[in-house]
Amino acid sequence: MKYRQLTKEQFEELHLEFATFLAAQQIDVKEWEIIKKEKPEVAEEEMNVFSDVVWDRVLSKATYLEHFSEKTINLFRCDAEEIHRIVVKINKSTINLLNPDDFNWFVDHSQDENIEYFKGQKPYTKQRNSEIFDLIEKGSVVSDGKLYEALFKLIS
Repeated sequence: MKYRQLTKEQFEELHLEFATFLAAQQIDVKEWEIIKKEKPEVAEEEMNVFSDVVWDRVLSKATYLEHFSEKTINLFRCDAEEIHRIVVKINKSTINLLNPDDFNWFVDHSQDENIEYFKGQKPYTKQRNSEIFDLIEKGSVVSDGKLYEALFKLIS
């Protein structure tokens, strides 16, 4: 398995796609129920393969990621050959970026002296999708990239 198995909730959300995946392997509902009862290891493997297919599709389409903590924002742009990163660090004890009002303060005061910006890029050390998956597992979420692009223009 390349990534991790989808959660029960993710499987429920993708039940039609999973049914199509099984049908492509000529496994109907009745046969799937038998496999789950009599060959749980085969059922597990089918779920793992489907999970990898879904993750590969999602990760291949992912271009931007965001990770927020109380004092920092990590923004990533994932190109084909390298990953670009912008780090925002807040040096003001009263600001918690996880609080919507404080995040709005940051937006309105992006040039404040208590805000530091860093940017850089590096080539992938592993396969692109694996590195993106690792960032997601560490708490990053796929984003539309608007914040990344706005901050890139601001600090460039």
